[in-house]
Amino acid sequence: MSLKSTSWIIRVLTAIVAASGLTNIAMADGNGRTVPLLPLYKQECAACHVAYPPTLMPAASWTRIMGNLPKHFGTDASLDLATAKELSGWIIANAGTYKRVSEEPPHDRITRTVWFDRKHREVSSATWKLAAVKSAANCGACHTKADTGDFNEHNVHIPR
Repeated sequence: MSLKSTSWIIRVLTAIVAASGLTNIAMADGNGRTVPLLPLYKQECAACHVAYPPTLMPAASWTRIMGNLPKHFGTDASLDLATAKELSGWIIANAGTYKRVSEEPPHDRITRTVWFDRKHREVSSATWKLAAVKSAANCGACHTKADTGDFNEHNVHIPR
């Protein structure tokens, strides 16, 4: 099979997946691994904020976050024990393991990671303060497909 036909097949399969609505995947990590979002994760976590792909931080950061849900960044995000255990297991199993997330970010904040700073260095401080954005943690304000785990720069629309 030629490279040209392989590329065509990949484009067709991508279009089929997109058309079917099967786009609820957590972002691919640096190893090319994509992780389907656990419906329970999306239900519980995306009720308040974007369901951040677990590949964005190392397991140690997620462990601390899940272990402190009553004080989850200033909000009580407590879950029943069974739900917390299931979500923790899935998040830790799918946490980032590649170079980009090898260091634990300050205060376990995705927005304080080295790669986040590098990817967003062109965003002005005024943009972060816009009413439509409010903070760097509001991914969906600019990343139009953040709710599906797609943070591709081609799908960015910065509000004015």
